[in-house]
Amino acid sequence: MFADTFQRELAHWNHERLAPQFPTENWRDRLESDAAMLLREGAFIEQLRSQVREAAQEAPTEASRFIDWFEGLAQAGPGQNDPLFPWLAEQATREELRWFFEQEAAGEAGFDDLVAMTQIKLPDRAKLELAANYWDEMGRGNAKGMHGPMLHIVAEALEVRPSIDTTVWESLALANAMTAMASSRRYAWHSVGALGVIELTAPWRSAAVAKGLRRIGLSGSQRRYFDLHAVLDVKHSQTWNQEALIPLVSEDPRRATAIAEGALMRLTCGKLCFERYRAKLWQNREL
Repeated sequence: MFADTFQRELAHWNHERLAPQFPTENWRDRLESDAAMLLREGAFIEQLRSQVREAAQEAPTEASRFIDWFEGLAQAGPGQNDPLFPWLAEQATREELRWFFEQEAAGEAGFDDLVAMTQIKLPDRAKLELAANYWDEMGRGNAKGMHGPMLHIVAEALEVRPSIDTTVWESLALANAMTAMASSRRYAWHSVGALGVIELTAPWRSAAVAKGLRRIGLSGSQRRYFDLHAVLDVKHSQTWNQEALIPLVSEDPRRATAIAEGALMRLTCGKLCFERYRAKLWQNREL
């Protein structure tokens, strides 16, 4: 399930199935093919889930104590404080930052799409928080403020053309896991946790990448995505925890375990990425 070939196949399938389409004559064949892929995707997610299940059981199921545990992931969670990011900030060359960004940009579903899929049928208070987050991702109605296109500006500045076939399987697995959790109502609470932990842990990584991009000469407008997320996600994390996680867990304590599993699944995938990136980027360097 974590093999290179499978993750590429799953990534290509996600690319096709998430794209807007028209009806075709062979729709029955496509549904049968999709059903087979959904079973394989489910096996992948359950394998990933099995790796974090024991740790997730340690998460309290009382809301205020759960938030304390959840916020502790910023320091104690898998992959946190990885030495890759200070190195990106201080030492990486333009080509090394370019390769790093290329790997990070290969996912088919952006944060906005993941939030949109996850919010379906959530309780009102959590739904409103995800809606507010989505509105920020959409630039609050201003096309120039949309976060997705900001990534395209970075890609243009670094002359990057992200592709599934040039992306390491660890990065594909992260994107595939996030898509699977958001697109399946079976893992809706997991997706809430996975998205929430992104908001919690992204600021320090974004700040480091922004510093590296500034160092190699990218302008403020070119690195705006990372500068913005180094600051904005701090607020997003606070409101996500207060307006989504606390009411969800208060209403049904069973959700705490699922949210914890989703958060740990996301962090575990990130940890695998950071280790692979370091292995590639540091292989011929004396640090």
